[in-house]
Amino acid sequence: MQQYEKEHLSTLRALLPECVVLLKSNGDFPLQEPGEIALYGSGARNTIKGGTGSGEVNSRYSVSVEQGLINGGFEITTGQWLDAYDTFRADAKKAFIANIKKQAKQMHVNPVMLGMGAVMPEPEYTLPLNGAGQTAVYVLSRISGEGNDRKPDAGDILLSQTEIRDILALYKQYQKFLLVINAGGPVDLTPVLEVENIMVLSQLGVDTGSALSDLLLGKAYPSGKLATTWITADQLSALGEFGDPDNTRYHEGIYVGYRYFDSIDKRPLFSFGFGLGYTTFDIRCDRIWAEGQVLNVTAAVTNTGKHPGKEVVQLYVSVPFGKLDQPWQTLAAFEKTGELLPGAAEKVTLSFSLSQLASFDTETSAYILEQGNYILRLGNSSNDTTVCGVAQLDSDVTVKKVRHIGGTADITDWKPEAFRKEVLSEEIPVIYISSFDIPTETVTYDGPQPVDEIIQGLTDEELAQLNVGSFDPKGNALSIIGNASKQVAGAAGESTGLLKEKGIPAMIMADGPAGLRLSREYVKDGDAVYSVGQSMPETILDFMPKAMVWLTKLLSPKPPKKAQRLNQYATAIPIGTAIAQSWNRALAYACGDIVGSEMERFGVHLWLAPALNIHRDIRCGRNFEYLSEDPLISGILASQITKGVQSHPGRGVTLKHYAANNQETNRYSNNSIVSERALRELYLRGFGLCVELAQPCAVMTSYNLLNGIHTSECRDLSEDYLRSEYGFTGIFMTDWLVAGMLSKDAKHPAANAARIAAAGGDLVMPGSQEDYKEILTAVKEGTLDRHQLLINATRVYRMSKKLAEKESVLK
Repeated sequence: MQQYEKEHLSTLRALLPECVVLLKSNGDFPLQEPGEIALYGSGARNTIKGGTGSGEVNSRYSVSVEQGLINGGFEITTGQWLDAYDTFRADAKKAFIANIKKQAKQMHVNPVMLGMGAVMPEPEYTLPLNGAGQTAVYVLSRISGEGNDRKPDAGDILLSQTEIRDILALYKQYQKFLLVINAGGPVDLTPVLEVENIMVLSQLGVDTGSALSDLLLGKAYPSGKLATTWITADQLSALGEFGDPDNTRYHEGIYVGYRYFDSIDKRPLFSFGFGLGYTTFDIRCDRIWAEGQVLNVTAAVTNTGKHPGKEVVQLYVSVPFGKLDQPWQTLAAFEKTGELLPGAAEKVTLSFSLSQLASFDTETSAYILEQGNYILRLGNSSNDTTVCGVAQLDSDVTVKKVRHIGGTADITDWKPEAFRKEVLSEEIPVIYISSFDIPTETVTYDGPQPVDEIIQGLTDEELAQLNVGSFDPKGNALSIIGNASKQVAGAAGESTGLLKEKGIPAMIMADGPAGLRLSREYVKDGDAVYSVGQSMPETILDFMPKAMVWLTKLLSPKPPKKAQRLNQYATAIPIGTAIAQSWNRALAYACGDIVGSEMERFGVHLWLAPALNIHRDIRCGRNFEYLSEDPLISGILASQITKGVQSHPGRGVTLKHYAANNQETNRYSNNSIVSERALRELYLRGFGLCVELAQPCAVMTSYNLLNGIHTSECRDLSEDYLRSEYGFTGIFMTDWLVAGMLSKDAKHPAANAARIAAAGGDLVMPGSQEDYKEILTAVKEGTLDRHQLLINATRVYRMSKKLAEKESVLK
């Protein structure tokens, strides 16, 4: 193992417990010392480090829970059970793959399309639970990935009958029992809630098993909080649509997750922001004051238990319910304490600007603050807050006047009938805010866009090349899975290298978001690189017809036989949801720093991450990549990941998937129908916040349509919202548009390269001969303004000069 790997693993090992959420505890854990342990469950040996698809990282190895416990000194007493389970699982997987292929044949679709990201439900089986020892751990795993959504079925969102039976039996059989959830999203635990110790381990990357061992032995403690609301299957929202292949209407508007449950005064399975530790804390409001429109709350946090720990202090605000309806409360600020020993205390200050809470008024196309009481609530979850103060605004304020964006939604958003009533104590402090303290702004649009002299001299053909990713004129099957780079083996793609002699280098892009997805082994022959071994993820290879596997191998470049083999092992970091569960800015930065360091090492310029789409519905198969249901957490932690990566010269991030990409069903041509208020307050806000705080180098548009137009073709999303309203200076690229992945039965048309360029899309990725021809033809026919192409090309040129002239540390 190389030194960089050791350093990165050491950094992560110390941070991973901050991502772990303890849902229930009776004090049995941590254990005093290692000893005999009975280990059961799907994730005991087959521990999932991350989701499938772009989330698959080819690290040198990954530590399962079984191996982590052995390394920690435990004696596993259930080897026979684990061996027998593996047999059941292997048989179930064969049957699952065969069934997918059968369905695909009946539906006349590619089995890869049907199988990508599909969840194999946990098999039913009967095995004796006869492990020795007084302590048992059951690891319940769930995998998900791009291409398919989760289902409220047994073995997926619901527990299987086998899981329910065995978990309850183990709880009664062993003196100490811990249920561990190795999943990227919520599982309905209703049938087993009598279990007294439940831990969401999540999917923590390469060292997932080691982290659990550390937690069991008290070498570390869990300090994570849920960043999305855990619900039961019967609490799935009936307000908005989900899973329709053609049109998905977001009828719920802004009432997503805790905003909905708090507003109707209904408790979910586990609330947003909830999480226990091995210890307990007392949180008290110490001081409240204002500096202009900035409100500050200092909280005194005391460790009242017997173990060290960290607490996350959360500040929510109830906005006046006036012209615009409002959720019961909205997260406004959060801070995590340092480590507090038993009896120790710390003061943390939470601050936010009142204008941060402005709501979008569609009628006036403006963000407004309404006169009245802004009630401040302090606590450690959305269901455990106490009113600590009131900020009273003397009159209405138009904070920001903007253009309408996002087209027209043919829906009416749901809203609560009335605001929940609350009688405030006269002892609650009131802070008076003058409307004159609130800055106001009218955004200007359509400002001049620079065109550099070197770009002015390019031909139409060269401009079209610069607006399209580097492509193989004969077509490249590897581009389907994001493996189309010519310079870094296994990287997703790159911008054109045909203009290198004119001073425009190619930018190399690697997938994410749980680390760099590159080939483990490769050979180099001059400037050419060749992946060694199977470059396709197993989760895709399983569903490919034999003829297609053969064709892919045939089309793949062949390395020279005597070329030296090299390796590039990337570090798998925690999935996005786990990072968000840390509620820790420094942890998010550290994860970005690890990725940025490895980008330097391997010569990658743009990382296709972080992903920060909102957890609109727990069924979304790609939620594991995304951070939270809350745009504040999403934007802040994405900005910290961005800063960590971009602290390395020549390395940049690509925020994705922009925007309203909240289901995988027919993801290439599904139409998200969203009101402008919900769009601005939820689905775009995290992107704008990240741009404001960290200025990422790139943004990737999503596959889906938004109110009838592909997001890549929505000029108002790119030019008006991010560039004009938030000052974005980077490049816009598409997600990987590959014609072979589109359904022939799609109701909505595919995105078009010329329309994308006209909308201010700088790069159509991964690029194809057809994309190039569409742009060139449109310019020559006058349907695409050459000047817009000059603007796009200038942005690509400037970014390539900023990033691609920095050599990797290995060259």
